Amino acid sequence: MAQQSAEPGDPDVSKNEESSPDEEEAVEDDDDAETVEDEDTEDDEEEEEPKLKYARLTSYLAPVYRNGDATSIFLVAGDKMFIGTHNGNIHTLSLPSFRSVGTYHAHSASITGISISPFPPPLPVAVPEGVSRITSKAQGLNRTPSIASETSKASTYSPRGAQRAQPVPNIPSNAIYIATSSIDGKVCVASLVDPKDVQLRDFARPVQAVALSPDYKNDRSYISGGMAGNLVLTTGGRAGTSTMSTTTGTASAAASGWLGSIGLGAGAGKDTILHSGEGTISTIKWSLTGKYVVWVNEHGVKIMRSNLYLDSADAEFAWKRIGHVDRPQDAGWDEMASVWKGRVEWIDEKSLETDEDDKAREAATSSPATAKLKQQTSKSKNKIEKLLIGWGGTIWIINVHPGGLGIGKNAGERTVGYPEIIKILRMDCIISGLSLYTPTLLLVLAYITPEEDDEEEEKTTPKKGHKSKVSNTSTGSEPRGGIRHRQNALQPELRLIDLGSSQEVDTDTLTVSRFERLSASDYHLGLLPAPRIPKAIQTSRGALETLSGMGSGMWNATVNATSLISSAASVRSTGSSNSDLKTSSMGSTSKNRTPNRANISHEHMESLGMKIFIHSPYDCILATKRNISDHLTWLLERERNQEAWELIDKHPEAVSSTPNKVEESSPVTPDRHQSSQDDFFDDSASTVGSSNKNLNSAVEKEKRRIGELWIQQLIKADDWVAAGRVCGKVLGTAQQWEEWVYTFVGADKFDEITSYIPTTQLKPPLPSQIYEVLLGHYIGCNRPKVKELLEIWPPELFDISSVITVLENQLKYRDVREDSVEDGQVGRDWRIVMESLGRLQIANGRPREALKCYIRLHDADTSMGLIKDHHLVDAVTDDIPGLILLRVSKEQQRSAPLSELRDLTAEAIDLLVKEARQGIVRPDVVVDQLQAKNKTLYIFFYISALWTGAGIEEEQGEIRDRLVADSKALVNEMADLAVHLFALYDRTLLMDFLKSSTHYTFEKATHECEAVDYIPELVYLYSKTGDAKRALYLIIDRLNDVSQAISFAKEQNDSDLWEDLLKYSMDKPQFIRGLLEEVGTSIDPVTLVRRIPEGLEIEGLREGLSRMIKEHEIQYSISSGVAKVLRGEVAMAQNALRSGQRKGVKFDVVHKKNDHLDIETSDAPPLPEPLVTTTEISTPRHRPSPQPGHCVGCAESFSDHEVETLVGFACGHVFHLSHLLSYNDGGEGMRPTTPPDVELDENGEWAAMHSVGAKVTHARLLRDRIRDGCPVCVTVVWV
Repeated sequence: MAQQSAEPGDPDVSKNEESSPDEEEAVEDDDDAETVEDEDTEDDEEEEEPKLKYARLTSYLAPVYRNGDATSIFLVAGDKMFIGTHNGNIHTLSLPSFRSVGTYHAHSASITGISISPFPPPLPVAVPEGVSRITSKAQGLNRTPSIASETSKASTYSPRGAQRAQPVPNIPSNAIYIATSSIDGKVCVASLVDPKDVQLRDFARPVQAVALSPDYKNDRSYISGGMAGNLVLTTGGRAGTSTMSTTTGTASAAASGWLGSIGLGAGAGKDTILHSGEGTISTIKWSLTGKYVVWVNEHGVKIMRSNLYLDSADAEFAWKRIGHVDRPQDAGWDEMASVWKGRVEWIDEKSLETDEDDKAREAATSSPATAKLKQQTSKSKNKIEKLLIGWGGTIWIINVHPGGLGIGKNAGERTVGYPEIIKILRMDCIISGLSLYTPTLLLVLAYITPEEDDEEEEKTTPKKGHKSKVSNTSTGSEPRGGIRHRQNALQPELRLIDLGSSQEVDTDTLTVSRFERLSASDYHLGLLPAPRIPKAIQTSRGALETLSGMGSGMWNATVNATSLISSAASVRSTGSSNSDLKTSSMGSTSKNRTPNRANISHEHMESLGMKIFIHSPYDCILATKRNISDHLTWLLERERNQEAWELIDKHPEAVSSTPNKVEESSPVTPDRHQSSQDDFFDDSASTVGSSNKNLNSAVEKEKRRIGELWIQQLIKADDWVAAGRVCGKVLGTAQQWEEWVYTFVGADKFDEITSYIPTTQLKPPLPSQIYEVLLGHYIGCNRPKVKELLEIWPPELFDISSVITVLENQLKYRDVREDSVEDGQVGRDWRIVMESLGRLQIANGRPREALKCYIRLHDADTSMGLIKDHHLVDAVTDDIPGLILLRVSKEQQRSAPLSELRDLTAEAIDLLVKEARQGIVRPDVVVDQLQAKNKTLYIFFYISALWTGAGIEEEQGEIRDRLVADSKALVNEMADLAVHLFALYDRTLLMDFLKSSTHYTFEKATHECEAVDYIPELVYLYSKTGDAKRALYLIIDRLNDVSQAISFAKEQNDSDLWEDLLKYSMDKPQFIRGLLEEVGTSIDPVTLVRRIPEGLEIEGLREGLSRMIKEHEIQYSISSGVAKVLRGEVAMAQNALRSGQRKGVKFDVVHKKNDHLDIETSDAPPLPEPLVTTTEISTPRHRPSPQPGHCVGCAESFSDHEVETLVGFACGHVFHLSHLLSYNDGGEGMRPTTPPDVELDENGEWAAMHSVGAKVTHARLLRDRIRDGCPVCVTVVWV
């Protein structure tokens, strides 16, 4: 439990409070300010985080406490706070700014009760900025006279001292009636917006409570009660009047009643006693629906049905009591029943706060009865109203059920409602206020009065709850100048009680000024539920709003520039929540002046959750639900840095949700008053954007700060391993890393930090010396770790040259040798150092130096990769055998088979072959070095790879053929060596080489083949040298292969060779049979059969002869068939030719228009100038191009009277017969010489005689002329 002591204006209320700079400024001059010190009560028990946070609002209510006044009652609802004081003043404040809306003096003594109508009032609606400015300006110009002056003229009553600088805007949220009761015996009802609408009624006895009708605007009724013990319903009354109650029994009251009975006192109102005779009435409260009224007197709690919302059938139930709860009969109640003020709250369950543990508590305490009750409540059409009553040390929770027809034994009876007590709690305190915080948590303001025996113990023993903070100046039970003859009260407590288990969940001790002198009735608890509508925020303005805002602003600037500059509007801000904090950051001088509270609200008032107000005569305390930022602060205060960091990492808003944290982390900005005019008119979006950037920066800075606290905490606990792991998680800047790495290095904790150091470059970068120090440490003592680090760390993180120097020194001056033994492994550290050197040389841009390292390591893969990637074959030309044998161990050189050795050396051989084709490494260089080391086998691998074109498998087409040819050309330069090696290792390649190459020496090749007895190769060589007979005898004698001999004879196609083969075979039946079967038609079969010796027994002779004869028959059949097919094709071609020659050409001659062609030729090409003619002519002929429908010879058009024969060709050219015959004779254009039997007729035209001789002559001449086709197409050779 936490305890704190403070005077008015002290920013510290409880251990959960968060003070802000402005609150500190407000209390600097307070002589009674007290300091606080922590005292741990239970070190072994983990402290639980409180659920609420507190803030003192006393400094915001300075006008209330002016002239030594103190608050006696208060009420908070909607966006207003209503405060009544002991001097009889009523203050109405606007929330959250605490700006005074109205203040008036209505009573001459302490105010005991306050009520408003409607309750709760409607919330204000967000108004566009321009409209609000115009409205406020208009209201400022049209000021209304004060209420006092108006009432003096009207001679009607108004509250004394009522002064308003300007009228309250008549908007729905301000349309409120305020009723107050006082011990002066009067009840005052005043309108907030209309100063004339006020009534004052005198009841002649102290009035302890008053409750306005929810519909007071229409029915003008309220209920009051007090020391007289009467529950009085007052109805009617004229505005602006002060009247005497008709229940007082005085003469004036009787006269007022008598005048009213005859109709002359209607303006005085009517009083009706609803209940009396049970002692002082301390509390009256109307239900939220207006259907019920509850009041508390000395005998207990009563509930009645009001006259609102009654059906006509239920009119008789108006103001009828429906329930009664007797007071407890414990000791002390007879004396204290009139002293203890009953606390009553009607609960709106929709406005309750939510808590993350609600569901768990509901599940833990659920029962069939509660489940049934919830089911009934959900099914009921009429709402069940929940009522909380706290009186003395007892709490009742009551459900008021709606009326209706009775059931069971009450069937047929009609009720208007009935109460049901669902829970009773006994407390060890006096209840000064209560309400529901969540559906499962009860909020209780507890007044603590210690027992006499326990008074001394209370001084030192903390109460149950959070860790208490005891005041340095209030350690005794007696106040300074206190009254010694009575016990001093303890600090009040705000408790949260689980309704299911009836256990206290959270208890906070509140530090209240002068709490020792206060009684239970001096404390008041009020709740402002979370708004159901979204909070009005500044949004993008439309065109009309922008124009209106601009107009009003410009109007203000021109009419009253001084007020514009000095007002809050001259400072551009996106909200009012942070304005007080920002003001304090403008300079150190601001602390010496009290901040202007006119338009500044406390940061806790800006929260969206439920707000809990605790009032005492000298203090106002605000309690709100702790948010995630408060949780962060709580964790940091208790050095739970890990949880704090993880909270920010998961919820960055934990930092950004606190305005002062954002402002503190933001860069320093110029003073607002020094901003330029452009900044003043700039759009607020720019401010929002920069704010977001500051928030993001603040989150990261806070994470880093808390992370370092976490690391320090672990190092302090000597947990370096966890500290190193946390460094990798929380550190984010190079500066942080540098500091902490050197911290670990200084403590010789290399292993703990090395694994977590950044492996990527930071911005700005981490100094390379950090990595070099770590590498230098491990190079000297843990070389396997060096290998691991170099694989993880990119080379750009450190100076490569420095690390290379350190590694080279290990080889020069340290005991790091190729044969040294480390952990049972020979040369482990040497290999690590060489590998590291190779890796770093590559990163340093020196691949040649790296290649030397990897060749020494026999790392073939890396070496070959370097050679290929960087073209470094020339770097190893001095040791080509070493390059070839990179993958071959000494053991493999001795015992591995040929195929395995070929595979192991294939990559290096292919690389050398490729370089040989490119002319970089000549084959003779490779061969010489291999011969010098007697590596004959590897020479064979190299030459065979050259011959087969190794390494060009990816090429295709002509490129591949060209590369293979180039590669084979290199082998031809050492052809005799190739023959020797192929003869030793690959006979297939030998025959291929002998057949493909001509650069080897035949004698040497023959000698090589004879040495290894390669007969087919010798046969080929003898045949190439022309010694075919010797080759044939090798086939016959050595191979005894008649088929090969016959094939060889066929290839040579030499008759002498056939003769030698026949001679050799005549005494060998097997060869004779082979000749019969396979010789075919190569030799004359008759000759072969005749040369077979008589009497020679030949096995399979018949089959051989049959096969030979059959082959000849087949050959004859094939030849006959081919001849027949050929004859048929010739006949078909001849028929086609004749058919084409006999085919006629039809001409139609028709007279048409002049521009129409008589005959159109198809595809008749124009006659160009001849280039070359088949006949020699002395002078070139110039004939016009043939035209369609015209004779080519005479160029005249055809007519329908043509008598001469027309001859047309398939090409489209048409001739007169006579012109065709004389086309190339030089007489074109004229008629040819009349042939025999052709004479002129009587018309002078040529006409053929009908004689056979003339026809035959013409036919012969025509055949001769057109033997080759159209003379035009035949004569000219076209381009």
